Amino acid sequence: MADNENAKQTQPGESAAAPSVETPTQTLTVPGQLGPQEIPLPPTLPILAVRNTVVFPGTVMSLQVGRERSKRVVDEAAPGDKMIGIVSQTDPNIEIPGPGDLLGVGTICMIMRVFKLPDSNQAIVVHGLARFRVRNVLTVDPLLRAAVELLPDVVDPGKQLDALVHTVRQTAGKVIERSDEIPEEARIALDNIDQPGQLADFLSANFVSEFEPRQKLLETVNVETRLREVQRVLTDQLEMLNLSAKIQGEVKETIEKNQREYFLREQLAAIRKELGEEEGREEIPQLRKRLADAKLPEKIQAEADRELNRLAAIPQASPEYNVIRTYLEWLADLPWSVSTQDKLDIKRAETILNEDHYDLSMVKKRILEFLAVRKLHPEGRGPILCFVGPPGVGKTSLGQSIARALGRKFVRMSLGGIRDEADIRGHRRTYIGAMPGRIIQEIRKAGANNPLMMLDEIDKIGADFRGDPASALLEVLDPAQNGTFTDHYLDVPFDLSKVMFIGTANIPDPIPPALRDRMEMIHLPGYTPHEKLLIAKRYLVPRQLRENGLTASNCRVKDDAIRRLIDEYTREAGVRNLERAIAGLCRGTAARIVRGRFKSVTLDAERVEEFLGPPKVHHDVIDRENVPGVATGLAWTPVGGEIIFIEAAAMPGKGLLQLTGQLGDVMRESVSAALTLIRTHAGELKIGPERFNQSDIHVHVPAGAVPKDGPSAGVAMLTALTSLLTDRPVKPKLAMTGEITLRGLVLPVGGIKEKVLAARQAGVTEIILPADNGGDLAELRRDEREMTRGLKFHPVARIEEVLRIALGVKLKFKAPAADERKTGRGRRNSSRGRRKA
Repeated sequence: MADNENAKQTQPGESAAAPSVETPTQTLTVPGQLGPQEIPLPPTLPILAVRNTVVFPGTVMSLQVGRERSKRVVDEAAPGDKMIGIVSQTDPNIEIPGPGDLLGVGTICMIMRVFKLPDSNQAIVVHGLARFRVRNVLTVDPLLRAAVELLPDVVDPGKQLDALVHTVRQTAGKVIERSDEIPEEARIALDNIDQPGQLADFLSANFVSEFEPRQKLLETVNVETRLREVQRVLTDQLEMLNLSAKIQGEVKETIEKNQREYFLREQLAAIRKELGEEEGREEIPQLRKRLADAKLPEKIQAEADRELNRLAAIPQASPEYNVIRTYLEWLADLPWSVSTQDKLDIKRAETILNEDHYDLSMVKKRILEFLAVRKLHPEGRGPILCFVGPPGVGKTSLGQSIARALGRKFVRMSLGGIRDEADIRGHRRTYIGAMPGRIIQEIRKAGANNPLMMLDEIDKIGADFRGDPASALLEVLDPAQNGTFTDHYLDVPFDLSKVMFIGTANIPDPIPPALRDRMEMIHLPGYTPHEKLLIAKRYLVPRQLRENGLTASNCRVKDDAIRRLIDEYTREAGVRNLERAIAGLCRGTAARIVRGRFKSVTLDAERVEEFLGPPKVHHDVIDRENVPGVATGLAWTPVGGEIIFIEAAAMPGKGLLQLTGQLGDVMRESVSAALTLIRTHAGELKIGPERFNQSDIHVHVPAGAVPKDGPSAGVAMLTALTSLLTDRPVKPKLAMTGEITLRGLVLPVGGIKEKVLAARQAGVTEIILPADNGGDLAELRRDEREMTRGLKFHPVARIEEVLRIALGVKLKFKAPAADERKTGRGRRNSSRGRRKA
């Protein structure tokens, strides 16, 4: 306000004297019974402060009056000339506005009617007359009174203004025509307004709804500027109405189409009812609802709708009816949009894994790393793991623990013996009795699209004329492709990228290379006797006591009993048979307690034979007769390590070599390489040519019913043959392992931990092993190192060292070159499901 700073502050109840400045008399045109009349504008006006309200000249508006000061304004003006000034507040939250709380421009209004409301408030109907500016606020109490100045319209007549008025009229007419909220009387009023200023005020009052633009239009005295702003608002409204009409037309067209379809379907239903084909077809609406609830992807929903329409069009007696219905039921039952929320609490997951499994630190570390990555990158692709290890080491139960730690559904799918590709991809619907493959079936059972799916025994998949299931798994286990896995039965893509796949295998070699390349191999080694003892005490014994109705108070299993079970009644890498043996002890105890013979039983090593009979397993020991031609080797098997004896004998003959003991090709080649090396160094070993030309050599490895293969028996073969041909016995209680080459190198082999522990159990005191296997000894845990205490290790790089240690034979030592030592470094004999020498 320009002049509010000059307002004199008064005490409540006092009036301020009028300013001494004289103002010229202003006239105001007001409506009368005989037409418009000009009356002088009073020098001062009572001011009615309103909130977020603008009254335009030439318009009629109803206002509600509730504040005491506002009521005084109405009470003073109504009996007299009925004129008040209506001005909006700057802040609508102010309850008692002062001079500084009013906007500068308002409207002079005439009170036409006053209504008393039941709640002691008032309602007034006012007619806007003209704009005014507040010059001075003269009084504040008991009401606001101010000196005002009229603001007449500024009009620049001409063709431009006429064109603008014409445009505004046309636009306003279109808005009135297309809007359902504006009455038709507004068009009549619009046609009867001939003054540009009045036209702008009328349209501002009826078409501008927000307070700030209305106040801005009220403050604009230039008519052309006002009309341009009104034209902008009308244009926006017209565009909005056109867009709304377009949308309504599209919706109406859709509704009409749906109504037409509904009408035709009702007619079709009536015809079918007359033909007696309508019985049992109530399942179609149910299927439609189930498919809608399943929230299928858009393309799959279109396929489902197409099949639904086919189902509705064919007779129920048709064979194809049941085929389509079963297909739609499968689509409705699959969890297209149902997922479980991953629990990414690392500490909780670690606790669960430690509760369920002993040791397996590398496996647990890998799972926790996966959880950490998923927490930082939730949308990332999960790994496809494969647990490789002998039976009974906890591969399947580890998958269950991972699912529990993640909070995912667990699904186990056994692949052992599968030979048909359709087991993975399903059958096409053209076949009778066709069904989806096992992958889709297990997903439906899980009820979520992100379960943990364990592909058990993945190394035992077969193949025949019906296809190769392993090749079908290539798409399933490829993160770049399984997002659009297409089952032959469904014939639509299903997203498997959210599924966490974990495979299990006893040995990796039978897995096709392409399939093996898609999985991250995690090897689970067999348990040592000490580990088995701890697992039995922590997990197996409490579980079997619970399952057989016993408690720790009436059945106590001592450590020496468990050790005897491990050594004499089971031979395995895992603990499955150990748990069966413990179960046998618990059952025998339960029988004795039920018969009343005992109230409690303590099971020690001596009582094991009483419950389970004589020992089932007999271990080879090192203290056999020490004769030339016999060497002790170390072998790896799927159930752990063991010692093997290499026996060589010579007889008159023609230099032939005979091998027995079910030796594999690799092991036979090791014997040939050993014999070649001996003949190469025959002069240094003082072996005459007649020993080779006039004698046949027979090499035998006992336990002939057990297949044996692998290169790691090369050192033992060389030692046994050299011992035979030089007539020198091998050093007592010495075992050895390592692959040999024709250059005399000793190469590293695998299974060192299992071999060393087996040697210790058999009474071996010294072990020859490749120098490059020293790192395997460093990886032994503390308890495993304790078990090997007392063993003397001889790391060797060449055969000269082997013969010097084993036989005391000193050959001329040839130091290997640096690149020679690298040959074969890092190689390990792989498992082929048989004893690895």
